[in-house]
Amino acid sequence: MAESTKYSWEDQNFLDDVAFKQEDAKAFQALLGGRDVNDASSEVDFSPGILLQGQIVEISKDFAVVDVGLKSEGLVPIGEFLDPKELQVGQRIEVLLEDTEDESGQIVLSRERARRQRQWEHILEQCEEGSIVEGTITRKVKGGLMVDIGMEAFLPGSQIDNRRIKNLDEFIGKSCDFKILKINIERKNVVVSRREVVERERLEKRAEMLQTMEVGDLVTGVVKNITDFGVFLDLDGIDGLLHITDMTWKRIRHPSELVQLGQKLEVVVLNIDSEKGRIALGWKQKDPNPWEAIRHKYPVGTIVKGKITSLVNYGAFMEIEPGIEGLIHVSEMSWTQNVTDPEQIVAKGDEVTAIVLSVDEDDGKISLGMKQVERNPWEDVESKYPIGSLVEGEVRNLTNYGAFVALGPGIDGLIHISDLSWTKKISHPSEVLSVGDKVRAVVLTVDRESKKITLGVKQLEQDPWESVKETIPVGSIVKGKVSKIAAFGAFIKLDRGLEALAHVTELSNKPFSKVEDVVKVGDDVTARVIRIDPELKKIAVSIKDLTSSGGAGSDEFLMGDEHDTVDGV
Repeated sequence: MAESTKYSWEDQNFLDDVAFKQEDAKAFQALLGGRDVNDASSEVDFSPGILLQGQIVEISKDFAVVDVGLKSEGLVPIGEFLDPKELQVGQRIEVLLEDTEDESGQIVLSRERARRQRQWEHILEQCEEGSIVEGTITRKVKGGLMVDIGMEAFLPGSQIDNRRIKNLDEFIGKSCDFKILKINIERKNVVVSRREVVERERLEKRAEMLQTMEVGDLVTGVVKNITDFGVFLDLDGIDGLLHITDMTWKRIRHPSELVQLGQKLEVVVLNIDSEKGRIALGWKQKDPNPWEAIRHKYPVGTIVKGKITSLVNYGAFMEIEPGIEGLIHVSEMSWTQNVTDPEQIVAKGDEVTAIVLSVDEDDGKISLGMKQVERNPWEDVESKYPIGSLVEGEVRNLTNYGAFVALGPGIDGLIHISDLSWTKKISHPSEVLSVGDKVRAVVLTVDRESKKITLGVKQLEQDPWESVKETIPVGSIVKGKVSKIAAFGAFIKLDRGLEALAHVTELSNKPFSKVEDVVKVGDDVTARVIRIDPELKKIAVSIKDLTSSGGAGSDEFLMGDEHDTVDGV
């Protein structure tokens, strides 16, 4: 190591040895508090942190020995010399004084800190928040990246790009422009953004492209995003939308059936919205529209054959030729079945025959019908099942309100519970019918449009209440069997399904405490009809002294008594 030399502050050669530039000399003089370096009376106390000019006098394995004109030379680590040309004996360099004396009595210098100090001064002089600077991404840190812009600046992860970045390592070593977002003078740090530069370039490129692009142009893009409604293509920095309806003349459920991320596509420009910066693209438009001649090739009424390609909850799609599909709606699948799911009738891959119902060239739609291939059985239902005619069929289904009877292929008739019996009160058809029973009935109504036929079983017989006054007039003697006991009297089953009530006052001339003291369920009794009401379907009888003129209470015929719960009384 060179011998330490003590320099006199009065020695004019000091300035020559350190080779200050004019501006550095002024800065150095300011550090001296305005003292003239030639003033013999001035003594300067060098403080850590000042910048000094020095000369490399020796180079070892780990350090460069630098003479800065102080009482001893200083050491600078070899690793701080970024430029190999700078690391030469005799080379003059600028260093920062870190410490005037370390443990070994050596002054400590830093080339790196001096360079960063100058870089910081340059940033303050030449740049401001919003300035664009060039830099190189050097390393990854927590929350982002570090960028060398002449000094290290922080690039937050959110400011790296205008897209989501999964791997930050791919940016290390990349050189590009950055926008200065924040300069913190106190902490001497800078925050930069690459995203704003990229976004600005994208907007400029989009504006330029929007000016030069025309509808009908062929452009090439890369698939960058796939959604349910279409695909976004990167057109050299700007986005264009390829809607699912403009991808193919065929019907597809999702764009992923045709494209994948990163795939290159040549597409047609369909529309340009310069104000909103939107570009609509088309892929199918590169090929001739197969629908242009469809109306002439498949006019309404044409019988077509094809294969079921897909099922949806509202119908089935049938391919009638490559690229041409028609929809068979569930309502067009059967004349007789109430189809709610197409799987009730067809399956994917089935070969079926259908009739063209309508063609929409503009929207690329064909409506097909399967049931129209066969004759509608309801067309002649009125002549086949006229009102009043007798029919016979099998009970197919029971519901709370009645029974459905199969009359023919796809033709059912409904027997409502109210049309099962003239005299019985039926709460459910299962009380008199079972699925599979063969029944005879009368056709009551026919509605061809609504596809409804109503039937009646009780109408096979005459309503006994219509002639009750003639068949069992008031005063006549009738025989029957006690069917039910109530607190207010006894119900008696008569012929033809009729039922009568013998009120407690009409049971006996002798005193009794309860109805069972006079009659019991199952007893055969003889009674006299004392009153009839056909409209309310009630008959009152008396079983006490039949020789009397009516007996006590003969006029007390209960009409609508709350205990009277049996039909026919």
